[in-house]
Amino acid sequence: MGKKGNLMSVRHDIRVVDATIRDGGLVNNFYFDDEFIRDLYKANIDAGIDYMEFGYKASKELFDEKKFGKWKFCDEEAIRSIVGDNDTELKISVMADVGRTNYKRDFLPKSESVIDMVRVATYINTIPAAIEIAEHCHKLGYETTVNIMAISNAKESDMKQMLELLGESNVNAIYLVDSYGALYPEQIRELADLYLEYGEKYGKSIGIHAHNNQQLAFANTIEALGQGASYLDATMSSLGRGAGNCPMELLLGFLQNPKYNIVPVLRFIEKNIIKLREEGLMWGYDIQYLLTGRFNQHPSSAIAFTKAKRTDYAAFYSELLDKE
Repeated sequence: MGKKGNLMSVRHDIRVVDATIRDGGLVNNFYFDDEFIRDLYKANIDAGIDYMEFGYKASKELFDEKKFGKWKFCDEEAIRSIVGDNDTELKISVMADVGRTNYKRDFLPKSESVIDMVRVATYINTIPAAIEIAEHCHKLGYETTVNIMAISNAKESDMKQMLELLGESNVNAIYLVDSYGALYPEQIRELADLYLEYGEKYGKSIGIHAHNNQQLAFANTIEALGQGASYLDATMSSLGRGAGNCPMELLLGFLQNPKYNIVPVLRFIEKNIIKLREEGLMWGYDIQYLLTGRFNQHPSSAIAFTKAKRTDYAAFYSELLDKE
């Protein structure tokens, strides 16, 4: 497939999704104070961002409420305490993780909820369960996406079968997710072409969620964008698990659509993100995350390396080699 648009063009199909709370919550167990969330909400509105993902709809039977902040669960009243009835252009999103959500109990009908979109996170081997959740939420009146994690480990034959199933469903968008930050732009281009082939066949939008282990989250995001992906995930100052994500300030600086305004993002970073770093919260590119990305491995071992304040990178490299 050829590239869609150029550096001077405006694509009106683009939807920018702020995933700061949801992916950033994996760094601090979702303990953001209300001022941070309100500031982020206002920044997203003023910046013209299309969706704000508040966090997970996690099951309280599986996760202890005492060990997590409220954005692990995204109760309706918690979101409304920030947005009221959300009488704005910004849409509200939450994520439902396959096997970790009580979706039949915890989602209200859309007519009773301030949430607009439910994003279902799944691995390729749990696609049927993901479709079940997405269809349930579709019937309740929500927009839906299915985000297929760790796609760098999937076989092409499995991907085609997965995309066929998702194409036949009522899901609005299908996400390409580089969970391990292992993919290079050339690989993203090929995967985006495959996803877009099925997206065009079935009338589905395609999204991209990238991690920055090899400092390629932004490059991979705009590579997918150039091929035709339209749902673009980013986080403020790359705040996210491990190496973080595509930085919102880079993405908005790249997009030519005048509806997006980088200044509110910069002001939010000045006030809130610098403070998090000063308080000791750690995320972003570092050698240990580069190595797990290079070996296409889950970043859990790099996160443990970071928490242990290790700097023996060569020894860590050898440990990862042993896992191959």
